[in-house]
Amino acid sequence: MRGHDEQRPPEQLPAEHPAGRRMDRRAILGLAAAGAVVAIGGILYRPAAPEKQQAALDAVRADGRTRLPPNQRLIEALRPMGGQQGDPDPANFRLRVYGEVRNPLELDYRELLALPQTEQLADVHCVTGWTVFDAEWKGVRIAHLAELAGVKDSAAHVIFEAAHGYTANVPLKEAIAPNCLVAYRLNGEPLPLENGPPVRSLVPDLYFWKSAKWLTGIRFVSHDEPGYWEVRGYHNHADPWLEERYA
Repeated sequence: MRGHDEQRPPEQLPAEHPAGRRMDRRAILGLAAAGAVVAIGGILYRPAAPEKQQAALDAVRADGRTRLPPNQRLIEALRPMGGQQGDPDPANFRLRVYGEVRNPLELDYRELLALPQTEQLADVHCVTGWTVFDAEWKGVRIAHLAELAGVKDSAAHVIFEAAHGYTANVPLKEAIAPNCLVAYRLNGEPLPLENGPPVRSLVPDLYFWKSAKWLTGIRFVSHDEPGYWEVRGYHNHADPWLEERYA
């Protein structure tokens, strides 16, 4: 088992299962009002309160997309997705920033925290069907690390490297968007063990398996290299609004 979100492909559930079909507004609000626990991707969750569900269904982002992507259900907090953990000790942390760059970097935890910090609210969308709004993240923008390393014009993709050989690929333009971080705090606290401490990548506009936990490297490459889940049937891009779940 790899140490990241979306550890295994979600089960293909029967159509009558709550996680295997689209739930309309009335069904979602009814479950939330009743305090019901529903199964999403074979895991039990408690939906957010009715007023939050309704707001989620109605909200529109600044880019015109609905805030809640299709077939996602709002829950209250990030869920652990299991997997084989990496080393959570900040004293042992090293982050390599290398590949198609002019000035390769290797940062320890203190050096990472000495860089300019960003605090932001960002939504999280899991391929198994849940979404969390307004998670509080703190970390260093990937764009800043790219600038320090001097990314070459030949770079077109970013490969996030993490514990146990896990990788996730993201187009360069999306990986260096302003909301993409190397994150080390969540909701005002150090990352909990199930969320990949001491640091993880955060790419909030793609399904969450792209946000690698127990991050060890950011490698800039000229050609795309599908990662651990991408070569096992997950979609290579992973846009939640296009429901790019599987290849």
